[in-house]
Amino acid sequence: MSDDSAKASRAGFKLARGVTPWFLPTAAAAVATALLTRRDRRWALAAAPLSALTGGMLWFFRDPDRTPGEGRILSPADGVVQSIDPWRDGRTRVAIFMSPLNVHVNRAPLAGNVASVQHVPGGFLPAFNKDSDQNERVVWHFETALGDIEMVQIAGAVARRIVPYMSSGAKVEQAERIGLIRFGSRVDLYLPEGISPAVSVGEKMVAGVTRIDRG
Repeated sequence: MSDDSAKASRAGFKLARGVTPWFLPTAAAAVATALLTRRDRRWALAAAPLSALTGGMLWFFRDPDRTPGEGRILSPADGVVQSIDPWRDGRTRVAIFMSPLNVHVNRAPLAGNVASVQHVPGGFLPAFNKDSDQNERVVWHFETALGDIEMVQIAGAVARRIVPYMSSGAKVEQAERIGLIRFGSRVDLYLPEGISPAVSVGEKMVAGVTRIDRG
């Protein structure tokens, strides 16, 4: 087991904040139809898929505790590095694709203060599409020891709701939970000029654990 996997595996099961409007009605319907099945077996036609959906949502919306990794900048999201792109202003964008099987809670890449949290309306293209930069998104700026750090949560074709846990002015610790993207999508992190990525395209990331910058 890798160091990242070992740190991520130290987890007690819990549900992510912000999933109640989706999870509770589904779970309640599953319980109700399961009880009705005792009276009439035909209710099993509804109870079975609702129970399966509830189980899937428990998995999708899990939020394990983690031991933070070591490094100046840690991954803000679970997933796979989709692209690494030099930016016009000297920064480097690291795009992390989150599949529906990943944990959807995002974490602060480093300690600092939340300078701004901006919701930007947009479309809902699949997160792997090159034009998904124009999707519904939330743009974060952190004031840190390395200067301004920008992070963007991007909604995908399924994930149409981003739930920030913090607002402007909040103090944040490295690897602290900062928000949720429901189901699969993408998170972009912009490394400051002069800082090189230590990851490569296709590499698996663990939020709050995997180091992104080269030391």
